[in-house]
Amino acid sequence: MISGMPTFTREEIKHLGDLARIALTDQEADRLKGELNVIADSITKVQEVAGDDVPPTANPIPLEAYLRPDEAEEPLTQEAALSGAPVTESGMFVAPRILGEE
Repeated sequence: MISGMPTFTREEIKHLGDLARIALTDQEADRLKGELNVIADSITKVQEVAGDDVPPTANPIPLEAYLRPDEAEEPLTQEAALSGAPVTESGMFVAPRILGEE
């Protein structure tokens, strides 16, 4: 890999999986490690080619073309907002616990 961009290890990939609460097998971590290292290498190559006269760009398409002005509308009533929910309680949505935390 070209210097300047880190090389990811299996342990780092598994740690990222743990942070995202995604269980990864060693085989999956190794596959992702390879893919992320290819991406990091590509980024390094682009950085080498782009000279100082090329400004950083997050999105080459101007976002102004897709934005519209905010317009105040009549808000949903609580009843209307909850009408499509499968389970409600005391005027609130009820969702199953997914992280096992209190």
